Amino acid sequence: MAERVIDPLAVKAQLRRLLQRQQADQGAAPWLHAEVARRMAQRLLLIRQRPTRIIEWWGALAGGGEVLAEAYPDAARLVVEPDAAWSEASRRQRQLPWWSARRWSGGGDQIIDEAQPLPADSSQLVWANMVLHAVSDPPQLMQRWHEALQVDGFVMFSCLGPDTLKQLRAIYRSLGWGAMGIDFVDMHDYGDMLLQAGFADPVMDQETLTLTWATPADLLAELRGLGGNVAPGRGHGLRTPRWRRSLELELERLRGPDGRLALSFEVAYGHAFKAAPRRAATAATSVSLDAMRQLLREPRKLAQ
Repeated sequence: MAERVIDPLAVKAQLRRLLQRQQADQGAAPWLHAEVARRMAQRLLLIRQRPTRIIEWWGALAGGGEVLAEAYPDAARLVVEPDAAWSEASRRQRQLPWWSARRWSGGGDQIIDEAQPLPADSSQLVWANMVLHAVSDPPQLMQRWHEALQVDGFVMFSCLGPDTLKQLRAIYRSLGWGAMGIDFVDMHDYGDMLLQAGFADPVMDQETLTLTWATPADLLAELRGLGGNVAPGRGHGLRTPRWRRSLELELERLRGPDGRLALSFEVAYGHAFKAAPRRAATAATSVSLDAMRQLLREPRKLAQ
């Protein structure tokens, strides 16, 4: 039997489709995305620059629109959504009321889908909240961000890290149920990708958030809202009600001293700047060792 070849790009593409579908059903970004956006906005206080033009990546999916508007109320925003359908949904969500001064002054957000080209050297900030872990080709995306930023502009992003849902992963392993989700990228690897894309001074850090639920059903509902399981090693048939009951029973092992079910989420944060391009090196001049010695032996003439 031929070994099955796993295409990581296809896996990430499926995660993005599930994420879009789940959030389309909910009509809003998950609570976790909005909370991470709030925490990421606190890091903006460390940046002296006040951007006047911002690119917000996956605005409707990421839930960071309100904190960005609060941080930079006068900035023009280009909102990039995953596809045309989400662009239209985002356009409806962000439509300014008729009495808004920004609407009549042309200050509303511009919304496009990510297949469209980005204007080069046009923005001072690229904001990407909870995006990279669902992106098929992070290095290519970082290159796009770099090209869209002006010199001294910066990118700020967040995403899930490899310790996310480690308690649930342990349960699946112990029962031989296969992978319960995809593997997430370590934050240091994202730092290396930033450097390769041309960014300077990348800063990466992480924190662990613990979410709790009263019942296994509540826990599973929230995980579905975050995209569900797209791991290639998961079961490919429909699960039975009996298996669901078994899973809920196993989830009871996650109850803490407070009686609630708890799971941890590793969240990685990163930012980096677009530095001025380095000057190209001039042609080298060769001077022989004997010529240099001769210059040292010759007396210097003082200027008159």
